[in-house]
Parts: sequence; structure tokens; C-alpha cells
Amino acid sequence: MSKRDFYEVLGVSQDASQDEIKKAYKKLARKYHPDVNQEEGAEDKFKEVKSAYDTLSDSQKRAHYDRFGHSDPNQGMGGGGAGDFGGFGDIFDMFFGGGGGGRRDPNAPRQGADLQYTMTVEFKEAVFGTETEIEIPREDDCETCNGSGAKPGTSPETCSKCGGAGQLNIEQNTPFGRVVNRRVCDQCQGKGQTIKQKCSTCHGSGKTRRRQKLNVKVPAGIDHGQQMRMAGQGEPGKNGGPSGDLYIVFNVQTHEFFDRDGDDIFCDMPITFAQAALGDEIEVPTLDSKVKLKIPAGTQTGRSFRLKDKGVPNVHGRGTGDQMVKIRVITPNNLTDRQKELLREFAEIGGEEQVDEQNENFFAKVKRAFRGE
Repeated sequence: MSKRDFYEVLGVSQDASQDEIKKAYKKLARKYHPDVNQEEGAEDKFKEVKSAYDTLSDSQKRAHYDRFGHSDPNQGMGGGGAGDFGGFGDIFDMFFGGGGGGRRDPNAPRQGADLQYTMTVEFKEAVFGTETEIEIPREDDCETCNGSGAKPGTSPETCSKCGGAGQLNIEQNTPFGRVVNRRVCDQCQGKGQTIKQKCSTCHGSGKTRRRQKLNVKVPAGIDHGQQMRMAGQGEPGKNGGPSGDLYIVFNVQTHEFFDRDGDDIFCDMPITFAQAALGDEIEVPTLDSKVKLKIPAGTQTGRSFRLKDKGVPNVHGRGTGDQMVKIRVITPNNLTDRQKELLREFAEIGGEEQVDEQNENFFAKVKRAFRGE
């Protein structure tokens, strides 16, 4: 199968800027990353997006791709013509660690890292939504030095080796002529500044890690495994760049009476043998109230009834699910002699065999559901 056009993969035009390419890549990488997306084919899409970005984010590789596409004119004897240096980028990378064209300025603003927090909520809190406060460990500017990394009363100094550029230009003679290779300054590690007297709190990093409180509004209808994004609540950016985002993954606890599947709620309701045989009207607990349910005569164990709009509100606002009530006919125990006699007579008339089906714990769960627990 032929490869798709890299611009098409990232969803950008051929004259897209590097910022547009980077934004498109981050959006798609987050969508298809195997740690986040477990759907079939997501990993292949992630690899395709990564391959497209690796090419288009590098100016030399992008220029080569714009001219030749996925084909490689340098294979075999048919190399490029005179003056065509599109295929030499890999050679420079191999021997000299790459040219300066694709290097990122170490002092340029960079977005902070994203954070992930797993929040455990109770079953009904997930159904109706709630508001709570959480604490997350997050890196922030050191309060002692205000983020400078220098001891109070002193300041960082301009790096004497790179003159504050954070990078060094190294000239080398190669078979192709004199090549200037740009590298990160080894004295200031690309910061452009050096700190002679470091802050005793952050030890020169300018950052400290502490727990910070955040108010979180859990949306009604959130389900187990779903996540919510809080923009700008991740790690702070570098060199004045924007903060990352916080992703809250929800762990919804189970309920002893109600089960959930999507926006629908399921429960089992016990009825007596007499109610099942003769019919009756019973009360059924729902998530927020009690409703009447008519049981037709002759109802069998396992029959289900639908309570419209008694399920979970959709987290995206698309209506409300239903509640499915499954009937369980419970055989009585501790019968009196007279009751046993009547049942034996009933069984003889109908030719039936008696079955003992005792489940006191089940009744206890139903009672607690009626109390709204």
C-alpha cells in the first residue's frame, strides 16, 4: 500500500508554518497515542502521524520531501544532479550530529508538560455530577528566588562561552566543504545564563514541586474510564511558554443494587410467587425516586421491564438513558404447616416440583436501594 501524503496525514496545507504543523501533530498524537486510545488501528495511525511530523518538522527533510515525495532519488547510481544537496542531510546527521536547520532554540518559549490525575467518585456522584477539591503535585516557580534559580540578592549572569545565545557554532572541514554545526552550549546547557550562587531551596533549577489544590466540577453522566481536560492546569511552561493541561481520568465505584451500561441502568427486583402468578403493582427504586410498576399475571423470572428516561443523563447532553428492571421470583421459606400443605396440594394439582430459592442478602440490597443508599 502506498504511503499517504504527509500533509494530508497531519491535515495541514503545503504552505503550513512550523507552528501549525506542531499543533496538528500534538492534537493527533494525543488522540491516537496507544496509552490513551485502545481502539484497533490507533497505534498504526499514531506511527503514521509520527512519521509525517518527523519529516515536516525538519526543514531539510521537508524540502527534500516537497521535491521528491516518498521516493528517494539517491538510491543506486541515479543520485541528484549538480547542486542538489537534498540527500546529504542524513550524512551530516550521521557524522556531525545534524545541521543547524532543524535545531530548536533552547531559549524559545515551550509549553509545559501535561499531567494526569485519577479521581475516584461514587456511583451516584458520577450519575448526577458533583463538585470537589483535589490536590495535585505540580512544579512551580520557586518562591525563594522567584524562579531565577539564583540566591536572593544575586542574579544569573550571561554565559561567557556562548554570549547568552545558549548555542555554539562549531566549524568543521568535511568532504563537502566547511560546515558550521550548531550545538547546545556545554557551559550553560543552552540556557544562555550561568548561576554562580544557587538558591538553597531549588538548588538553581528555579522550580519547586508542591501540592496544589484545584476545584473540580464532575459533569453529570461521567462514566468509568472517561477523562476530562482542564486547560492550563498542567506543568508550567518554559521560558514564558503556556502551561500544559491536566487530564482527569474517572474511576467510578460500583453500586450494590444498580448496574450501569452506558447511559442505561439495570437492576433486579424480587417478587413473591403469588405476585408473579396473580399479578400486582410494585414499587421500584430508581436513581432519584421510586416508581410504580405493574406486574402482569403469569410473569416469569428473568422478564425485564423498561422505565423510560430513568437512567443516566448523557455526559454530552444527548438525552437520558432508561432503567431496565429484571424480575426475580423468590421462593418463600419458613412456611407454616398450613402453607406447606396448600403448596403441596397446588403442586399435586399442577404436577409441579418444588424449588427452594433463598436469598436474604438480595432482599437487604433492595431495602437499601429504597432508602436511597
